[in-house]
Amino acid sequence: MSVNFLAPAKHKPLIAKDKIDSKYGSLRVQSFIGIFVGYAGYYLVRNNFSLAMPDLIKQGFTKGDLGFAFSAVSIAYGLSKFLMGNVSDRSNARLFLSIGLVLSACTMMFMGLVPWATSSITIMFIVLFVNGWFSGMGWPPCGRVVVHWFSIKERGRVMSVWNLAHNVGGALMGRVVALGFLLFATWQSRLYFPGIVALAFAFIAFLLIRDTPQSCGLPPIEEYKNDYPKNYSGEQEKELTAKQIFFNFIFNNRMLWYIAFANAFVYLIRKGVQDWSPTYLIEVKHFSANQTSWAYTNFEIAGIPGTLLCGWISDKVFKGRRAPAIIIYMLFILLAVVIYWQAPSGNVWIANTSLILIGFLIYGPVMLIGVQALDLVPKKAAGTAAGLTGFFGYMGGALFANIAIGQVLDHYGWDASFYVIMAACILSIFFTALTWNREKANLLAQRS
Repeated sequence: MSVNFLAPAKHKPLIAKDKIDSKYGSLRVQSFIGIFVGYAGYYLVRNNFSLAMPDLIKQGFTKGDLGFAFSAVSIAYGLSKFLMGNVSDRSNARLFLSIGLVLSACTMMFMGLVPWATSSITIMFIVLFVNGWFSGMGWPPCGRVVVHWFSIKERGRVMSVWNLAHNVGGALMGRVVALGFLLFATWQSRLYFPGIVALAFAFIAFLLIRDTPQSCGLPPIEEYKNDYPKNYSGEQEKELTAKQIFFNFIFNNRMLWYIAFANAFVYLIRKGVQDWSPTYLIEVKHFSANQTSWAYTNFEIAGIPGTLLCGWISDKVFKGRRAPAIIIYMLFILLAVVIYWQAPSGNVWIANTSLILIGFLIYGPVMLIGVQALDLVPKKAAGTAAGLTGFFGYMGGALFANIAIGQVLDHYGWDASFYVIMAACILSIFFTALTWNREKANLLAQRS
């Protein structure tokens, strides 16, 4: 059972019919802004450790050591997104998201302000693990809000816009880190200052988010939009137990497992490029610290139009099928990774352009896999379904990107790390292709 104070907001009697439209419209927008701002806030304190890694290398830590320490975020995040996602399905999204962000922000503030928190790899691993666990409380409540406030026919577009919170938060993180260093002139500010800013984001999210329409005296979204998925019934408005969620809708869902494996390799590419780009650009491409910060920011900003285009292609060109759009994007990512790798040292333009292209492309598949997960289960199990794909993404992909690539770099160099990333591109295409026929059959069934 959920901790009592986190329990879903109770349903209220329906308000007058003439007030439903205006209230539904305003609260949908308000809650969407809340989860967007809240999730962007999580990105201020999830990856800022990567921008402190060059400073820690100067202090004597190896890339392999720091890769191991940073892997704690992925380990904890993957576990938390799955396990806490199940708790989120049985909790008030408003409280769940805000509390997780406050705790994550405080953890990074602790890491930056307490000297011994960065004194050893073991301590850094523990602190980053705690941060990763709290960070895993961000995605599931956002999924809960989306499936309760937006119907299936509009969910793809809504999720493509919401997914931009990744990019906005990541891009802001680079600038916030730079501002913190300008204000405090210490490398530790790269850790604690984003945490301070994230607290403000948590407060805004708490003010805006509402758990479900029924908790505000409104009808379910399916009734309001007259958009009922197959097999929908009033029973789906009842909260599910953890056992029902896991055994009825998650563990026996083969399609969900396919996209979970694909997500592992998509995340390996994303995190392998993103988390190691500051070190790679400085050591190999001879970027300055300021150029590196801007490159990291531009990587995130480029994901905004790329994600929107990917969602549009999936909805309009492929009529709701996700696999074709994902595969097209992954093929172009493979090409961009080769260019990024082979760009001549010192050529800022080619390195930046290829990195921007990877950023433009990678978030589309990340978003579409999340949409697939939400569509495959009842809305009361949405957080857990997304948590499973996230678990594979971070445990199988991001974890490997942090630990294994760090070790590969120490023993075999940068070229070997790019072979790993390119192999991940090919494997992500393979597992996505396994969903091709099922999606095509579902589309034909809907038309018949």
